[in-house]
Parts: sequence; structure tokens; C-alpha cells
Amino acid sequence: MNAMTLQEKLLSALSVEDYGQVRALLGELHPSEIADLLESLPPKVRETLWDLIEPALEGDVLSEIQDAVRSSLLEQMHPKEVAEATKDLDTDDAADILQDLPEDVVASVLDSMDAQNRERVASILSYPEDDAGGLMNIDVVPIRADVSLDVVSRYLRQLGELPEQTDNLMVVDRENLYLGVLPLADILTKKPDTSVGENMIKETGITADTPAQEVARIFEQRDWFSAGVVDEQGTLLGRITVDDVVDVIQDEAEQTVRSMAGLGDDDMFAPVLTSAKRRSVWLGINLLTAFLASWVIGRFSGTIEQLVALAVLMPIVASMGGVAGSQTLTIAIRGIALGQISKSNSRTLLIKEIAVGIFNGFIWAVVVAVIAGMWFDNTSLGLIIGLAMIINLVIAAFAGALIPMTLKRFGVDPAIAGGVLLTTVTDVVGFMTFLGLATLFLVG
Repeated sequence: MNAMTLQEKLLSALSVEDYGQVRALLGELHPSEIADLLESLPPKVRETLWDLIEPALEGDVLSEIQDAVRSSLLEQMHPKEVAEATKDLDTDDAADILQDLPEDVVASVLDSMDAQNRERVASILSYPEDDAGGLMNIDVVPIRADVSLDVVSRYLRQLGELPEQTDNLMVVDRENLYLGVLPLADILTKKPDTSVGENMIKETGITADTPAQEVARIFEQRDWFSAGVVDEQGTLLGRITVDDVVDVIQDEAEQTVRSMAGLGDDDMFAPVLTSAKRRSVWLGINLLTAFLASWVIGRFSGTIEQLVALAVLMPIVASMGGVAGSQTLTIAIRGIALGQISKSNSRTLLIKEIAVGIFNGFIWAVVVAVIAGMWFDNTSLGLIIGLAMIINLVIAAFAGALIPMTLKRFGVDPAIAGGVLLTTVTDVVGFMTFLGLATLFLVG
């Protein structure tokens, strides 16, 4: 059964108030699939469906759902309900949910928890949500480096169970300073009388104040499944597992896509006024840049009146510049997001992209010049648009690389503002060079 068919069945059952059928259909789904369904439903239907979800599943669904939608669902819940829903979750997942609540409500939820859960969750809440400390889970199995693998094996049997996603045991010294990890496989395959220190992999761990984006990059580079989190002194605080890193990567990707459209973190069915306010800012900025491009065209109205072919051809110059600039902009934003662009290589990237702009500029300038010259039977016009094409593609490549680097330096998200600024540059430069050259050499 595919998701669309199931959604239709759920909506059909909800419309006739066949709640027994709805509960039966929900029972076939994983919490993440229920979360996806809730995100795809209008608010009123979403609230009805939420009330039909088994309480035992509420915490798992909340941990999987989009932040904006989760906030709207949490508003309907009593603090005791939130405490009950989160009691069996991993500490980091419970903390993620509580961070979407107002501070006074968080305090009420914590008061509703038992002492052990309250202490565990509070320890995570003391760190920013987007840092390693906010991502970590404090459910770890620490072992000492000076004990034998046989002792560790007997210790694990006494525990009876391990935290989920455990591939390594965290190795510490007497002061709980993090030394490295011992793969679980080593306990089974290495000699029982050898020590943990002889078999462990030495690591420094990730400091609690490391940004989540940097954590994801480290996991990707080192192919980690889990990693220890430490404080400034190197004391073991907890661990981060790959499932949390995947969530960070997905959130970053979604945020980048939304930011490039000026949408921000928006619920698909958010109130009209809320969505309109968020989008109006960038529509207004885009309108101003459009007026700027129109003003440039207006300055050459006399030229256009004398040679109407200019009005037909000038969108080509701006459009080609826009595409070329967007290609460079995408490369630069990706490089910044992955931490691949720094002061040491930014100049090299800039020179390379300008060279690409020159190369492509000459190639497409020839193509456009030939077509325009034959179309309007005007060789000079073809040469003018070809020259304008070269200039605009070079400027577009330069701007596409420079704009995101500059925005990043001033603390502005390049994905949000980069596209608007680039469009302004390519439009203004494209119109100005084409119409300016035409004024100088064809009309003037």
C-alpha cells in the first residue's frame, strides 16, 4: 500500500468519522510515516488525526515530525501528557521536543517527570539545540582502559541490554576523561585476557560546543556510526549517533531549499497571515531590484525606440548571465555549507570561475552573435550582443562566487540573500552593457 492510497483511505475514514478504521490504518504505520501524514494534512484534520494516535506512539511521532508542526501539536497537550509521551524516548529526542515549548511549560513538563528522567533531560537542555551537546544522548556504557576484555564481557552480561545504536563502548580513565572507543566486535574476536587499552581506538571526541553542521561534516569524513562528546577538559558527557546526524543533514538540506525561496522554516499549512508575512519580505526586496533593472532600461529608452531589435534581444543577455551566475552561486554555497571554502582557497575559486565565465562567454557569444546578425541582418548588432554576452557572463561568474563569500563573512545566510542579489547584478549589468554598447556604436 503506497502512502498516497493510505492517505486517501485515512481521509475517507475521517470524513465519515469511522475512527475505528483510522486507528487500524495507523497501526500499520511506522511513527515516521505517521509524522509525514500529519505534515501533509490541513490543521483541523491534523488535530483530529492526532487525537486518534495511541498515546504510546505520541513521543515517537513527535520526535520524527517537522518542528513547526510539532509546535502546533504540543500546544494542545498538557505538560503531564508531554512528560508521559517523552518518558521512553532517547534523552536527545526528548530534549528536542521540549525545546519547542515555552520556558514555563518546559519547567512544568520537567516537574511532571520522575527524578531520573528530569535530570537526564535537563542536562541536554543546558546546551544549545544546534550544538553537539544538544544532539548528544547521555545513555553511554563507559569502561576503563585497564580492565580485560573478559571483565567487560561479564559486565555487559550483567547489564542485560545496551543503548540503541551502540557499536562502540566509550573508554575513560579514573577521572572519566575520554580516551577512545572499543568496538563491540573486539570483545568477541580478541583474546579475553588482553586489556581494553590494548584494543581500543584512540579518539579525542567532539566538544559539546561544536556546531551541528560541523558534527555532520566530521561524521561524513570519518565514516563514524557514533562518537563521544566531551567538555573542554575532555570529560565524557555523552555520545552522538548517526541517526541524529542524518536528521541534521536532512534539516540542513530542507532549510537550504526553503531559504533559497525566502520561505524559512514554514509549515505547509501554516496560517495564511504567517506565511504571507514571511514571504512578503523577499517579494518586496525582489520588487526593489526589479525596479532597479527597469530604471536601467528606462535610461536607454531613446536607444530602444530607434532600434526595436534591442528590446527583442536584451532578455537573452540577462537570462544567460543569470544562469551562469546561478551555477557558480550553487557551487559556492555548497562549498561554504561543507566547509570547503576558506580564505586560503577562495581566491583560487574566484579565478577559476572567472575563467569558466570567459570560456563560456566566448563560446555562446559567437553563437548568439551569428544568430542575431542573421535574424536582423545586422552584423554590428550581432557583434554588440556577443560582446555584451562575454562581459555579463564574466561578471555573473565573479558575482556568483563573491556574493556568498561576502554574505557569509557578514553573518548572512548566502542561501537566503544570494539569489536575489545575483539576479540584480546579472540583470543590471546585462541590460546596461548591451544597451550601453548599442548606444555608443549603433545609435550614437
